[in-house]
Amino acid sequence: MSLPEALLFAALTDPGRVRDHNEDCIESRPEIGLYVLADGMGGYNAGEVASGMATSLIADGLQETWQIKDVDKLGRGEAMGLSEKLTKEQIGRANTAIFTTSQNNPECAGMGTTLVVCLFYDNFVTVAHIGDSRLYRLRGEQMEQVTRDHSLLQEQLDSGLITPEEAKLSQNKNLVTRALGIDPMVEPELHVYETQPDDVYLLCSDGLSDMVDDEEIRLTLITLKSNPSLLVQQLVQAANDNGGRDNISAMLIHVTSPYGVPRGWLARFKAFFR
Repeated sequence: MSLPEALLFAALTDPGRVRDHNEDCIESRPEIGLYVLADGMGGYNAGEVASGMATSLIADGLQETWQIKDVDKLGRGEAMGLSEKLTKEQIGRANTAIFTTSQNNPECAGMGTTLVVCLFYDNFVTVAHIGDSRLYRLRGEQMEQVTRDHSLLQEQLDSGLITPEEAKLSQNKNLVTRALGIDPMVEPELHVYETQPDDVYLLCSDGLSDMVDDEEIRLTLITLKSNPSLLVQQLVQAANDNGGRDNISAMLIHVTSPYGVPRGWLARFKAFFR
């Protein structure tokens, strides 16, 4: 089954109830299984410049480089390695562009953005992230936070300085330790995961995860996964109902069936009848 047929998708971004403009940005390329979310930061409107540059440069760059590599002719392990390599390269390219823009334009000084990238292919997903925007996965009725925040709060949790209960009340929620475009070089965290039919993946900015607790997110995913458009609307509404203190973005991908790539005799058979 083709990627657009196997992956149900919906996305929504909203300024929230406090901010007067939206510094989140989302991009998708369903035809190649690519989804990108960024949450910008910076003075004036520079945050939305950074997030817009990040999502468009990475989406366009990955789409171009992925398609010209003729990936279907590679072995599955080679495809995994290539997906990581190309994703890292395009993130580096976007980082350089954002950093250079911030250095050359006073109104953009200090701008940066968090980032989550998902590239689905051949029953696996390559995940890259920077900062505290997140990827969740629902498998069965168990929800897992796939990404680990690059934040001061997460470092305090990891070191045992605070408890998870104290973290919910912390004033340090928005202090990230890694962001795209702040420094000349950045190191994204990259992993490849096997996917399964009926998996549900949620990319979101902290405007959602800070406003809606994980259990409510989990129950919403379970209840509405067959209707992605309604699901993202419900999540954004819940964040706004709880205060909407930040911009809110959600991207939902529901794996409805396997999307493996034919190889060997099956690939030759299909190619013969094209």
